[in-house]
Amino acid sequence: MNYRHIFHAGNPADVMKHAVLALILDHLRAKPAPFCVLDTHAGIGLYDLWSEPAQKTREHADGIGRLFGAPAPHPGLEPYLRSVAAANPDGQLRWYPGSPCIARNALRDQDRLVLAELHPDDARSLKAEFAGDRSVAVHQTDAYVALKAHLPPREKRGLVLIDPPFEQPDEFARMAEGLAAAHRRWPTGIYALWYPIKERAAVWRFQDAVEKTGIPKILLAELTWHPEDTHLRLNGSGLLIVNPPWTLDDTLHAMLPALHDSLPTTGGGTAVSWLVPER
Repeated sequence: MNYRHIFHAGNPADVMKHAVLALILDHLRAKPAPFCVLDTHAGIGLYDLWSEPAQKTREHADGIGRLFGAPAPHPGLEPYLRSVAAANPDGQLRWYPGSPCIARNALRDQDRLVLAELHPDDARSLKAEFAGDRSVAVHQTDAYVALKAHLPPREKRGLVLIDPPFEQPDEFARMAEGLAAAHRRWPTGIYALWYPIKERAAVWRFQDAVEKTGIPKILLAELTWHPEDTHLRLNGSGLLIVNPPWTLDDTLHAMLPALHDSLPTTGGGTAVSWLVPER
């Protein structure tokens, strides 16, 4: 409850996560049937990079700051960069769109966005951001309660983004359990679970727990920008994607290395692999 994403908005982890999110949303838009997006840790939606907290850390300078206003280093990054450009119509990088705004930009008239945010101040900001928008519903609630309350959606198609702040020591275990319960309710949905790469053993335990759920068709995508020789810093960003859209793995195989090369990395690299292949 003490976490504030404004200190980290637009950093390399956000860039990787939101670039993949925008790609998945593009795939959902390719079919005319309506879809629903459930964002379980929504934050405030839009972040002011000129604010004092963002300027204090300036993490965005090594993330979106390296990409904004320049040609996309890979076509797969274009949907994401369009969302960032739409938030900054004057061409200056001030506003960073979080996952709620990126998802909202992708919606058509027939689509729907459900946002869950537990922190009372952030939930109020989120409600103000989308006030009067009939395509968006904001709920001040726990993420794992939201999974039970809003799945399966009436649209039958869509995406669930689970992106915790990792304030709790058992967050990896909660994600694995939450995914298993959600998948039982809605096995055909796309699920994207973000995780930090600090201590590799913790990531392996999480992936092992998810694999043991028996859920099929799980893709892993990772981007690291530091050598993994210490767990005292954020070394990289990972996504575990259940039911990924067709060809997403091929796109990520090419896009993530291009993104890595565009960031001020001190090492690391990219990896795309199947934790559980399609049966």
